[in-house]
Amino acid sequence: MTNARRAACLCLALGLWLPALHLVFRPPARASLVEGLAARQRQLALSDDTPPRRLMRKLNPEWDLMSRTFAVLAFTNLALAQPERRAAHLEVADALIRQTLRDEARGPLHFLLPYGRRAPFLDPGQRSLFVDGEVALMLAARQHVEVRPDFSPLLAARVDEVVRQLEGSPRLFAESYPDEGWTFCNSIAVAALHLSDRLDGRDHAPLVARFLASMKAHLVEPRTGLLIASFRRDATPLDGPEGSTLWLAAHMLQLVDPPFADDQYRRARAALGHTALGFGWASEWPKALANVADVDSGPTIPLVDANAGSSGLALLGAAAFDDEPFLEALVTSLELAAFPVRDETGLRYAAGNQLGDAVLLYALTEGPLWQRAARSAPASKRAAAVGPAVVEVVSSPATVSTP
Repeated sequence: MTNARRAACLCLALGLWLPALHLVFRPPARASLVEGLAARQRQLALSDDTPPRRLMRKLNPEWDLMSRTFAVLAFTNLALAQPERRAAHLEVADALIRQTLRDEARGPLHFLLPYGRRAPFLDPGQRSLFVDGEVALMLAARQHVEVRPDFSPLLAARVDEVVRQLEGSPRLFAESYPDEGWTFCNSIAVAALHLSDRLDGRDHAPLVARFLASMKAHLVEPRTGLLIASFRRDATPLDGPEGSTLWLAAHMLQLVDPPFADDQYRRARAALGHTALGFGWASEWPKALANVADVDSGPTIPLVDANAGSSGLALLGAAAFDDEPFLEALVTSLELAAFPVRDETGLRYAAGNQLGDAVLLYALTEGPLWQRAARSAPASKRAAAVGPAVVEVVSSPATVSTP
């Protein structure tokens, strides 16, 4: 056979084989993925100080906190969707919250990278919204399933701290690091305010409305219409739009401004989301606004411009905005490139870490908590409408069925 014929045969074989390759890596049913991921996350949470967590913390202490936040959100969704297993799911959420509060007590910068110690915060309280926002979100999510009286004052105090930081900044954007704010963290913070208001009778809607107006005025990159990732405390931009921020921010903003959130997802999907031959991935930056990779973005695969951080959080974006074709393509890519490990502990992906697995679990369970919050009016309005019975409404166990 001549070289030309060999080349022609190879091209023909590739043409027939490549379009079907994704079928080899089609993921198991979603319920199976959730069960495996949840089993592994449960074991790690209840074991507390595990080698995977120590390694992750050594690489980036932020990931230690974020992995707990996403796991708590996932297990609160599971508790709402599976009322018959509510106690077991809440056991995991409660363990993670207790561990987080314990570790935070070791020092206010416990979950920050070393550069958080190089200068004082401009905020007089010397606190990070990254930490306070995520702790508030964990507590608020857990309380939406079933109120724990000892967590209520902790949530109220944390919300007060978030409000103080937002109100005390020039543009209503608080710092995650000294003179450095993140859209990621500020979006989480306002989502936590919204969830909390539906529990305790307070109303932060005016603050959230002013925050959103300021966000649209100061944090939207004009060429793409996408939110920037980071900024000075006065809203001076630092980093432009990044996928690892945008997918998460759009999901959090669903609670407080659904049209704006939908617009951000649509724009991010067009600029950063990719599918080919049944596989899906996401870029970190729009082509016209390339940036430099950092520890949060993770590595980028050349040629196809597939970024680890953006692709991981794109799973959440696709799930939250009911983009099922993109979600299926992204999970298929995980089966190909992230090296799933299924053993007696459950399911994990060897190419990632505990945070990546927690994000995936939250993406695959997303829905019940946000739906519950969307259906309920603020506690203050419920109290005015029905009087003392509001306590019973807030405190009663959830009865949401599996979506």
